[in-house]
Amino acid sequence: MFAVMKTGGKQYKVTSGDVLRVEKLAADAGETVQFNEILMIGANVGAPLVDGAAVQAEVIDQIKGEKTINFVKRRRKHSSKRTKGHRQQLTLLRVTELLEKGADKTGVKAAIGAGSVSGAAVAAAAPAAKKAAPKKAAAPKAAKAEAKADAATGSKPSNLLTEARGGKADDLKKISGVGPKLEGLLHENGVFHFDQILGWGAEEIAYMDDKLSFKGRIERDDWVAQATQFAAEQE
Repeated sequence: MFAVMKTGGKQYKVTSGDVLRVEKLAADAGETVQFNEILMIGANVGAPLVDGAAVQAEVIDQIKGEKTINFVKRRRKHSSKRTKGHRQQLTLLRVTELLEKGADKTGVKAAIGAGSVSGAAVAAAAPAAKKAAPKKAAAPKAAKAEAKADAATGSKPSNLLTEARGGKADDLKKISGVGPKLEGLLHENGVFHFDQILGWGAEEIAYMDDKLSFKGRIERDDWVAQATQFAAEQE
């Protein structure tokens, strides 16, 4: 039996045991997720969806797709050209079960795209939040400036080093977006190994962004996920 499901704006024909790559989901490796937008399963064809049907899958890993190069050239007047690379963030899945009915009783969380939020939920929550929010007391300008500075710099990672362990640093240039210059800056700030990066949270990322003067680079290129992969390969 096979099913046709929809996620990330794309449709996939799947059977139990299939391994596929989909648009990035908000789920960790090892978790089971459930896709409820089923257009067809077995002999049942939806109108447009099949009621009560679902596809369950196990998250294998969060990965990146092949690098694509976009080239744009304007010939007249400005005569400019630009080359830009991109690697799509994806989730690697293994299909574990096809459910023709009873999807609402499984208890498995629905698959949601990373960073996506229901518009209806936002609209419903906004009036209540606005009404419940207490009136903020006026704070001195100095206190506001200090709080803003703290938010901008985040928290210093606790695992920074003065030198590489064993006198040999990892090749941080393996991380997409890290070149010799940026690797040197990482060393100057106490980062020599992949296992230091994989433990960073939002506060540590904000701190390192400020130190490296590359705002958003760490999250945009997903350094934490890349460092986790390279550290695992070294074991």
